[in-house]
Amino acid sequence: MSISLVSNTYLDENSSKIRSKPVPWEGYQRADLVTSEELALIKKVDRQSKQKIESVLLSEGRTYALLYLSLLKKLQRVDTMQCLLVLIADALADHEERIPLFTAASETDPDLPYVPLLRTLETQDDFVQLKAAQILTILLSVESQSLPSQYLTPFLSTLSSFVQGSSANKRDVAVQCLESLLSRPDVRQAVWRIPGIISGFVTILKQSPGPQMSYQVAFCLWLLSFEQNIAEQINRKFDIIPILVDVAQGAVKEKVIRVVVATFRNLVTKAPQANLPAMLVAQLLPFVKNLASRKFSDEDILEDVKFIKDELNERFQSLTTYDEYTSELSSGHLSWTPVHESEDFWKENAIKLNDKDHEQLKTLITLLKDSNDPTVLAVAAHDVGQYVKHYDRGKKIIADLGGKARVMELMTHQSSDVRYHALLSVQQLVSQPWVTV
Repeated sequence: MSISLVSNTYLDENSSKIRSKPVPWEGYQRADLVTSEELALIKKVDRQSKQKIESVLLSEGRTYALLYLSLLKKLQRVDTMQCLLVLIADALADHEERIPLFTAASETDPDLPYVPLLRTLETQDDFVQLKAAQILTILLSVESQSLPSQYLTPFLSTLSSFVQGSSANKRDVAVQCLESLLSRPDVRQAVWRIPGIISGFVTILKQSPGPQMSYQVAFCLWLLSFEQNIAEQINRKFDIIPILVDVAQGAVKEKVIRVVVATFRNLVTKAPQANLPAMLVAQLLPFVKNLASRKFSDEDILEDVKFIKDELNERFQSLTTYDEYTSELSSGHLSWTPVHESEDFWKENAIKLNDKDHEQLKTLITLLKDSNDPTVLAVAAHDVGQYVKHYDRGKKIIADLGGKARVMELMTHQSSDVRYHALLSVQQLVSQPWVTV
């Protein structure tokens, strides 16, 4: 696990400046914050050449790992923390064999290495926060045991705030940290318990980032999709399938398509019932048919594409029109597909919306209340009108579920299409007296 796996220009440029900045080590000794032994050790590497520092670490690596972490624990001035974090990162750069020297510091002090590193995340200095995140990722990624929640949870909460924040550097570093950490199943489950991380991923992808960021975020989602419980719920909670379809359709790099297709394969393999309907609604089938006709340097892509295409085809062949409708409802992406405007469909199926304690009807009303998409609102208002037109007893049910009041609100919506279909729906709702169920 190389420290270069989490790389960032801002960190590199500032690290270079910090290496030449003086730190008042003698002043710390006079204030009894640093012992004379610690001062002597730190002066051997302070503002020295890379070659000189390497020769010292070669013979005294364990001593210096403990020194850096001990000083970081007790010295809290920002410039000093910056210097110590750069020394730690430099010691680890291209020297994976030194990672155990830092994790073994716990044998001397149980707070080391994680307590001082986690504390630095709370400072207001961006460099200190990001350099600490880089180091924490390297150390945590190689731990052989399950990571203690008292270390992992606060770190992931910090990464969550970075992913959702406005700083491009923090977002970049956080995504790279998560890309490394999510190879661990315990981290996947911990991330799942912090919804801000995945909602942050979704926001990033919706903003059409560059190919590298698209790949890294999709890679994180791919790693998450290996967990059964996550594969079953992630689309329902975060609506990632249509977003990933858009990412793959707009991708200019093969590796982006590869990781998105691999994610879809995991979702189909682990939780077909939860994900195939949403994939059909998101028009994934025509897209994978198109991918199947293309040439890729990575043969695994075509293997995954064929698997997804076969699964979607099989599902599509067995779908009734009502299955199509409920798939669309559960996806939340209502559009003017033929079923909505088919009188025959509504004559035959309106009453089915009452099954399982009006489960599908409640989903329709929820979309009517919660969606901000004018197309979804127009189609949902239309469907409410069709339901009561073909099931007159449904007027009271719609009113009791709050659907009538919501449709009436939509008569003043800014979209003329929504207003029109809300008006038609209200006409159906008030056309005759209610029939008591």
